Formats: sequence, C-alpha cells, structure tokens
Amino acid sequence: MATTPTPEEAVERARRAQDQRIETVRVLAQSRQELTNERESADRERTELEARLKERMREYEAADVKAFSAATSAGWTPEELRRIGFPEPEKKRRARRRSTARPKQQKTDSGEAKSSTSESAEPVPDEQSNGSSPNV
Repeated sequence: MATTPTPEEAVERARRAQDQRIETVRVLAQSRQELTNERESADRERTELEARLKERMREYEAADVKAFSAATSAGWTPEELRRIGFPEPEKKRRARRRSTARPKQQKTDSGEAKSSTSESAEPVPDEQSNGSSPNV
C-alpha cells in the first residue's frame, strides 16, 4: 500500500516536477531565440546577397550597352544587329522609352491638363500616336 508522503517529501516531489516543467520552458525559450536570431541573420544575408547581385548585373548590363554602342559606332545599325541575333540591350531600350515618353507626356499634360490627369488610360494612346508621328 502507498504511504502518504510527509510534507517535506510532498514539497520536494512537487519541486522536482516543477523544475522539470520549467526546464522544458527554458529549452523552448532558447530554441525560439535561436530561431529568431537565425531568421534575422538570414534576412541580412539575403539583403546583402541581393545587393551584390544587383550591382553585378548593373556592371554586366553597362558592359553590354557599351559593347552594343561600340558596334553601332563601328557602322552596324540596330536593325542589322537585331537580324544577326543581338537585339538592343534591355537597359538601353528602357532608357530610351523613358527619355522619349517624358517630353510627349508633358505636351499631353499641358494640352489636356484637366481631362487627362485623372484618367491613366488616355495618355497611353496619345503617347503612341505622338511616338509614331515623328517617324512618319
């Protein structure tokens, strides 16, 4: 038959059980802190890696634009280069579109300041029609 523990024994058993439970919480807290630290570290590494990759791509894209410009300076036309498999570099195309779109957009804004500022669909056809007019 089971004997009833003395008050000191009961307290000691309860303390051991409580200590075991507290230890599991300590292990959980430590694990969560390590996870949080690792997530923060991974985020920093990811940000740094993305910055390095973007810089490297900028360097390669600049070299590509420079090589394309050198080819056109040597007498090749963009159309000839495109036919043999070298379309105009992405960065150069984007830069050209922005630089030609801004003056045309300003003309549209000054001509139709009240009607075109609230609607984003109207400037696109105006830009396209203005973009094709100088080529004609």
